[in-house]
Amino acid sequence: MNGVRENSPPIQTQRLHLRRFCEGDVIALHEILRDKKVNLFLPWFPSRTLAETEERLHEWMESYDREGEYRYALCRKEDGFLIGYVHVSGDASHDLGYGLRQDFWGKGIAVEACRAVLAKLQQDGVSYVTATHDVNNPASGAVMKKLGMTYHYSYVEQWKPKEIQVTFRMYQRNLNGVSPVYDVYWNRYPRHFIEKLS
Repeated sequence: MNGVRENSPPIQTQRLHLRRFCEGDVIALHEILRDKKVNLFLPWFPSRTLAETEERLHEWMESYDREGEYRYALCRKEDGFLIGYVHVSGDASHDLGYGLRQDFWGKGIAVEACRAVLAKLQQDGVSYVTATHDVNNPASGAVMKKLGMTYHYSYVEQWKPKEIQVTFRMYQRNLNGVSPVYDVYWNRYPRHFIEKLS
């Protein structure tokens, strides 16, 4: 690649093959994006049509042209079946996000996939990664803790496009050295506080 680092190169884990999304993923991805329970705490409404999923898939595939952004399709190693995704934004937050088919919840899949992606970020010299979760979605927070992320603060946001008030918890993990706490959300939203979490 003429010395240019490939964006989101494939990764293998014990049970998973992580790869770039492609056009052929639209039907499998639609099963994930149309599920109301899977998308309840995500920043979009569930897909109503295959065309909506196709549009989102194209948006995701365009991310491979952006420096510093990581986006993976999570596939079972044995048959290549698409079961979820992991994304890390290319902006200063290095925000980690993930989603998984319901029938694969509770099996450690998200943790396994995210650990592999964080190892790749560390290898690439990314200093830290952040992640946020709705206080009503503690399962996502449990994934963050298993990834070695540390809770720092909470904040209340009027969330778009769903137009609801959400209290988010912000977690961070430093990957290369010591990084200051990412305080953009703290400074942006007037209603912020530190919870005592057990």
